[in-house]
Parts: sequence; C-alpha cells; structure tokens
Amino acid sequence: MKNFLNDGNVLTVPAPADTVSGQFLLVGAALFGSAVGDALSGTDLALKVSGVFTDAPKATGAAWAVGDILYWDDAAKKFTKTSSANTRVGVAVAAAQSGDATGTVKIGPAIG
Repeated sequence: MKNFLNDGNVLTVPAPADTVSGQFLLVGAALFGSAVGDALSGTDLALKVSGVFTDAPKATGAAWAVGDILYWDDAAKKFTKTSSANTRVGVAVAAAQSGDATGTVKIGPAIG
C-alpha cells in the first residue's frame, strides 16, 4: 500500500508549549494525547494518541464508572465527565471515586 504512512498511534507534532513526558495535551481543536518525551514549545513532540493510561489527572467532584465518556478540561488540565466547553477524548476503564485526583482512561479512536 503505497500511501500508508504509519499506524497513527504516535504522531509527531509541534509542541504547543513546553511539555514533559507523560503530560496530556490538546493540540489544536481535537488532537489529544500524552507526550512520549519532553519537548520545548514549537519543537517536535511525539504524542501518543491512543492507549490506556493510569494516574491520569481527574477532576474531583464526580465518580467514574467503567465506560463513562470523558472530556478534557484544557484550562484545568484534567479529565472530567463535564462535556460543556470541553473536548471529548476518552472513556473511563476503571471506577474512580468522586474525591480521587487520578483515574484510568482509554484515549484514541472509536471512543463512543
């Protein structure tokens, strides 16, 4: 297949800000993932755009059940169940209590 580039699980994009490995970030309006390594703003950044991640930053105040749709609050830099003004990016793959500061998430294509 001469037009195939790669599987699309890791993309190289310009870092929108100084970034550290493991940081979740939104690039543009809809490209979301976790930094594979550190990068300075404007330099190439490897972004893992699919997979399951533990210790993902979670907004407190709402419990998660397995299968809940999750959104990225770019201002707070946390996953949330609140859709308003946030970007749909994944699903919860483990239950989390309302007071938990982290959770386990699946990001990537075919999210609900």
